[in-house]
Amino acid sequence: MGADYDDVLSRMMNDQMVYKFNKKFSENSDYKNLKDSLSEKDFETAFRMAHNLKGMCLNLGYNELFEASSVLCEELREGNPRGDINKMMDNLTLKYQKILKGIAMMDEPS
Repeated sequence: MGADYDDVLSRMMNDQMVYKFNKKFSENSDYKNLKDSLSEKDFETAFRMAHNLKGMCLNLGYNELFEASSVLCEELREGNPRGDINKMMDNLTLKYQKILKGIAMMDEPS
């Protein structure tokens, strides 16, 4: 998944909490809202969604997705992106889908 499980486990105390927050991540709408706001060129909302995503990724140890969301977040910070945000979003999407596939394969701890 591109995540650091041991690091996350040290913050969340047990496997059940890690599982719970991974499942919550998969149900979160920030990614969809990010895509929608970018398509509408609403860069202020897109920045907030990228920033939210970045924070969740940091807390959950999704290192690859954290990096991709950080790059996009910084590009959107001033509200006037100059870089190729479509390419940045494509990279973020690949990392996001990888995380969702990993979460879908998780079994609830006993």
